[in-house]
Amino acid sequence: MKNKVVLITGASSGIGKSTAEAFAAKGANVVVAARRENELHNLVNAIKANGGKATAIQTDVSNSKEVEQMVAHTMETFGRIDYAVNNAGIEGEIAPITELSEASWDKVMNINLKGVFLCMKYQAKAMLSGGHSGAIVNVGSVNSFLGFPAGSAYVTSKHGLVGLTSSVSAELGPKGIRVNLLCPGITVTPMHSRIRDLFGDDLYDKGIIPKVHLQRAGKPEEMAKVILFLCSDESSYISGSTLTVDGGLTLTM
Repeated sequence: MKNKVVLITGASSGIGKSTAEAFAAKGANVVVAARRENELHNLVNAIKANGGKATAIQTDVSNSKEVEQMVAHTMETFGRIDYAVNNAGIEGEIAPITELSEASWDKVMNINLKGVFLCMKYQAKAMLSGGHSGAIVNVGSVNSFLGFPAGSAYVTSKHGLVGLTSSVSAELGPKGIRVNLLCPGITVTPMHSRIRDLFGDDLYDKGIIPKVHLQRAGKPEEMAKVILFLCSDESSYISGSTLTVDGGLTLTM
């Protein structure tokens, strides 16, 4: 991946941050985007300190102008986009359907689903303008298949990524751009910590983790390795697929 260019959203922490570090370690030029500017700049500085090349741009993926600017910044800085990782997402308000506000529903959909649509729209334009092959990885969740009480907005947004990914793969595949969906299981990230706090340690340790075949949560760097695989030539015949990396959780739910 030396000198390839990767654009990663939701890169200020968790899976996005680990993915940026992993691409940089492989010699790729990295563009990191998120809403938290300070964290992005810290990440860029760390990558540069290790001899890598990186740049950051503050971006709200639910805003089409900001997404367009994010892609333009990537093209202006590195001249191309080879890989895109659409990782930005929020859990939103966890509430019963009778209490979930319309504003909360819209916010989750705008970031988790509309945001991926906007990112792929402009990423694909940039990739196609360069006339070369590429790969896009969207980040879903085991909740792209599984529902849970009071999680209707989050679950619906992640289910939607299955259809969005497969449709865009059918469109872009003939043009040399592969599109896949990574669905992580329980992964130790800031979002994971918030969910754990919400449901309580006892339910988490006695009710959820025992359902994972490997009896533990995943690590962000484990997800990053799979994202790199889906972007690499090692996965050259994989497109439109959903890859679940959950330690076996979905098989027991």
